[in-house]
Amino acid sequence: MISMPPSERDLHAYVDHQLNDTDRRLLGNWLASHPDEAARVRAWQQDAQQLRAALGGALQQPANPDLDPAVIRQRIKRQSRRHLASAAMLLIAVSIGGVSGWQARQMTFMRSMAPMTDALQAYRLIAQQGLLPADYTVDSKEGMQHWLDRYFTRASRLPDLTAAGFQPISGRLLSTDEGPAAMVTYEDRGGHKVSFYVRPPGPKNTFLPRGSRSDGELQADYWSGGGYNYAVVSPVNTPAAQQLRQSLQF
Repeated sequence: MISMPPSERDLHAYVDHQLNDTDRRLLGNWLASHPDEAARVRAWQQDAQQLRAALGGALQQPANPDLDPAVIRQRIKRQSRRHLASAAMLLIAVSIGGVSGWQARQMTFMRSMAPMTDALQAYRLIAQQGLLPADYTVDSKEGMQHWLDRYFTRASRLPDLTAAGFQPISGRLLSTDEGPAAMVTYEDRGGHKVSFYVRPPGPKNTFLPRGSRSDGELQADYWSGGGYNYAVVSPVNTPAAQQLRQSLQF
């Protein structure tokens, strides 16, 4: 049970999703009436998302106490939080050997080339190659929607792909130059995977007309709404993918 007003430890537990539902609602209501503390917590959440995206595959390495988010936040708080966060992420990327740094840079470069290229790249990294671990493993469809709503309050609802035989199984937070993004992985009984990707609009607030495009063995069906860009990514020329696109009416 958290204390009220909450301690700094309680706030860190809120950012790291370590509170039960009752305590999380209680602390959320308290933050709503304390805007200064709420702004500080939002900054911590943004730092945590950026660290998670930058680390990527490094999260699968043996635990290192120096990379614990709480330790990093304390170090940042003592000395110009945002400046040291950037330095810490750069140091981590170099020490790991460039794997996670390459992933983040590749997604940024590829995104500028064609609509929702970062959604296709995220599918390859997560659904196909398994290089980035899931942030959330689904226990129910409602649970997945609740997880997504924590970060994208105005976004469209998760697409219902049950008609095509797909159910959501996991979610992963990512980072873009314009803000946080997320990919939800769906799977059918045959083990085929598709993804739903949501991100802020691109540079100059670019929204997308409804459309589709292929990239190698993958296809992205994309659209915009509610202040975000979306894509459903699936393998091309498979019965499961054809049924999926029929259900999405693309």
